[in-house]
Amino acid sequence: MDNQVVLTMRGITMTFPGVKALDNVDLTLRKGEIMALMGENGAGKSTLIKCLTGINAFEAGEIHVDGIEGAVVNHSTLDAQNKGISTVYQEVNLCPNLSVAENLFIGREPRTKLGTINWKEMKAKAQKIINDLDINVDVTANLEECSLALQQMIAIARAVDLECKVLILDEPTSSLDDHEVEKLFVLMRQLKEKGVAIVFVTHFLEQVYAVCDRITVLRNGQLVGEYPIEELPRVKLVAAMMGKDFDDLAAIKTEEKQDFSKAPLVIDGKGLSHKGTIKPFDIEIHEGEVVGLTGLLGSGRSELARVIYGADKNQTGELKVCGEKVNINAPIDAMKLGMGLLPDDRKAEGIIGDLSVRENIILALQAKRGMFKLLPMSKQNELADEYIKMLQIKTASKETLIKQLSGGNQQKVILARWLATDPTFLILDEPTRGIDIGTKTEIQKLVLKLAGEGKSLIFISSEIEEMLRTCSKMIVLRDGQKVGEITEDLTQERVMKEIAGGGSNE
Repeated sequence: MDNQVVLTMRGITMTFPGVKALDNVDLTLRKGEIMALMGENGAGKSTLIKCLTGINAFEAGEIHVDGIEGAVVNHSTLDAQNKGISTVYQEVNLCPNLSVAENLFIGREPRTKLGTINWKEMKAKAQKIINDLDINVDVTANLEECSLALQQMIAIARAVDLECKVLILDEPTSSLDDHEVEKLFVLMRQLKEKGVAIVFVTHFLEQVYAVCDRITVLRNGQLVGEYPIEELPRVKLVAAMMGKDFDDLAAIKTEEKQDFSKAPLVIDGKGLSHKGTIKPFDIEIHEGEVVGLTGLLGSGRSELARVIYGADKNQTGELKVCGEKVNINAPIDAMKLGMGLLPDDRKAEGIIGDLSVRENIILALQAKRGMFKLLPMSKQNELADEYIKMLQIKTASKETLIKQLSGGNQQKVILARWLATDPTFLILDEPTRGIDIGTKTEIQKLVLKLAGEGKSLIFISSEIEEMLRTCSKMIVLRDGQKVGEITEDLTQERVMKEIAGGGSNE
């Protein structure tokens, strides 16, 4: 083994029922490098990591780790950890009810001569670990009091103290703001200096180019290639991930913004509010119009959408739908009025993991019809087949449990669920979060197609560029208040200025 190489995976092959998840995949990792593992959803990234860390058993191939004689097979994450391979996931898997110090030493607490936990020594050791990595946190505080970014850094600190040679960061930045991401990058660069090899799994292209040395690309369970970062510009990376030359995403931008002011009003809200989350706001959405809600995290984008949909009951103001004054007390009322809401947290509010793809697709339509008017199985199958084909959902079959699908494909199933109800008005809250660039483009094209068919949409995204491509009007929120509405000069600079407070307060 090359003295700089800490990990090699050769010919890794694994099959799930009906799907070849990995087909003869290789991966090489060197000491003190940050390598991006890239690919669309379903490309095999998570499966490869699970094969390495002992969660999945693979059928063929070999893994070699520096300093260990012969091929390695891990049977659990603890097994991998003992060989110097640690993983930090997007959802931090530590104990929120324990202190930072206790989390750093779970299962290996320093003991007194009497066998009890030596709290003083644990606190001192924890403080040293935290100081060495320049993390600013009180080690006696409960983990649940720390921000998600801090929790991730503590998980990384634990991995480093376990003397990991290989650190895998699986989508660590999905829930972090720009400032927190930069702090994480500082920590990653420090670890790189110490010789730790890092595998960085992310969907954010700009982050790859900010922090990585090399890129490994997977597609459909196969290795496309391993590239030094300077040899793979963004356009080529996207082409490698998608398997085709890919015109810049801007290609899907609508030619010119239409004027919707003469189109019929679908949503007309005046003075709507919800105590504690959203101050009174007015909103008008016309037929065929895509309205973007923008603002920083916590600005009230999702809350505003929930008030319109009735997930949070409006406490002031009135709402008209297609000219009729309505009283929406619960989401089922909104559904009966032809509305749909794709929530931002698909795991908590979207998918029902133990139901099949078919069952998840027909769920909203069945709820709308009522429990005594069951959809015939022939109709269920027809709808499932139609949307699996239309949205190119990658699944072994329509009877596959949705929890077995990749995140992007789960997102498409929830989208299919609402399309099956044939809504006149659809709220899409972060429909492209945590999914690959190809699926993002498909969803953006679909938004424009639905608008072209006369449906009205609210589109919420943290990525201003994709909203500029799809929306004809942007509503800007700050601290639970609508602070601006942009219809003319819809540019990134203008939107950023409004978010930062350059526009007029209403």
